[in-house]
Amino acid sequence: MLWKMESVFALTLLVLLAEVSFVAADDEAFIGVNIGTDLSDMPHPTQVVALLKAQQIRHVRLYDADRGMLVALANTGIQVMISVPNEQLLGIGQSNSTAANWVSHNVVAHYPATNITGICVGSEVFTSTPNAAPVLVNAMKYIQSALVASNLDRQIKVSTPLSSSVILDSFPPSQAFFNRSWNPVLIPMLNFLQSTGSHLLLNIYPYYDYMQSNGVIPLDYALMKPLVPTKEAVDANTLVHYSNVFDAMVDASYFAMAFLNFTNIPVMVTESGWPSKGDTNEPDATLDNANTYNSNLIRHVLNKTGTPNHPGIAVSTYIYELYNEDLKPGPVSEKNWGLFNANGEPIYILHLTGAGLVLANDTTNQTYCTAKEGADPKMLQAALDWACGPGKVNCSAMLQGEACYEPDNVIAHATYAFNSYYNRMGKAPGTCDFNGVAAITTTNPSHGTCIFPGSTGKMNSVGNITAPSMNSTSSAPPVQNLYNLGSLSFLLLRVLICSIVFL
Repeated sequence: MLWKMESVFALTLLVLLAEVSFVAADDEAFIGVNIGTDLSDMPHPTQVVALLKAQQIRHVRLYDADRGMLVALANTGIQVMISVPNEQLLGIGQSNSTAANWVSHNVVAHYPATNITGICVGSEVFTSTPNAAPVLVNAMKYIQSALVASNLDRQIKVSTPLSSSVILDSFPPSQAFFNRSWNPVLIPMLNFLQSTGSHLLLNIYPYYDYMQSNGVIPLDYALMKPLVPTKEAVDANTLVHYSNVFDAMVDASYFAMAFLNFTNIPVMVTESGWPSKGDTNEPDATLDNANTYNSNLIRHVLNKTGTPNHPGIAVSTYIYELYNEDLKPGPVSEKNWGLFNANGEPIYILHLTGAGLVLANDTTNQTYCTAKEGADPKMLQAALDWACGPGKVNCSAMLQGEACYEPDNVIAHATYAFNSYYNRMGKAPGTCDFNGVAAITTTNPSHGTCIFPGSTGKMNSVGNITAPSMNSTSSAPPVQNLYNLGSLSFLLLRVLICSIVFL
């Protein structure tokens, strides 16, 4: 009997430890990235996922529940927050069966292969789609009920992102309160979040706060730059010092919830960032400022310092956003919030020394030139011949028996030649084009013993961002057939033709 009691005690202790570990892990601060799709040349979902893996991004938020993205994200371990678009809110908020159908198609069909951890029901509904606000909480409850029916409510949390503009009188934070006109919706919503253990989701944009302050907010305060104590903002009621807009707004949201008697709902930031380019009336939308803000934000979140009034409490944050979106309407800044171009090239190199292994684009100049997905095989062959001829690339590594001979197809060999030329030209602008069949990527295309020029020798376990699979085949003649022809006149003719093509 004693042995059995000890066994039961041991088992209970293990369960308790597991639960404690789960809570601790859940409270770990993380940096995620939003994935917008308003691009004229939107990468294929497999390319997007390859970029995420190469950059070690483990948390993403989608503005919808795109099937292609959810399939591509399967079996990657990347944690995914999906969304019910605002235009679907009225239907879901008025019909339990519509919500159940949405969960069935967009969650149950993909989970657990795709690691869905959250559902955003709409986005900034109060300010962007106010006519749907009356059914917002119903929509959240219906989605939650569908998750409960599928036994997924513990794994997947339901919430809705709010614009920080719904918080009034946000400084000093201790005086902040929600816009009272929304209380009939906000209070039931906060009750829902509290009862389900979900986060209050908040979109925080210090750039806009700075722009709209008419000089009241200093640029360094908005950019999260270190400030001497005399330049920090002080909450006169709590005597707490604030060195940046981000922390002040997070604490303001806590005070606004407390004003409504909600004191145990954690905050997560679903959007924050800084534009890298703007119109003439947006002089502070610059590469340097975008780099400064996002680098400081990432370090701040991952340092787990929390906020001045809630030290040590994680404020996980999703950066807005992965790509520059050239189809976004509005001012130039709207199109330039991305960390990367559509081809996977960093807009700027983040300053993340000491921030850990997140967003690897802080490794300076690690870019490669690869064959474009879907490029015409004959054009690839012509470009390959030019690179190995007039382009003066040393293509000996692709000869039969050498390290880069396999895989034996034009795509793999063209990628090696393009990248060699790109490196030989010092990665100068315009040296990775080859009549439109090449593109720059941040993923190392090296494989096996074939180490590409410019590589550190470390292999990536993911596929190339812009190039098709190195195992794909092509109807164009493999490059080694040209090498083995042994006909000097034929080779000279091919070189002459390619020289004319690329002039």
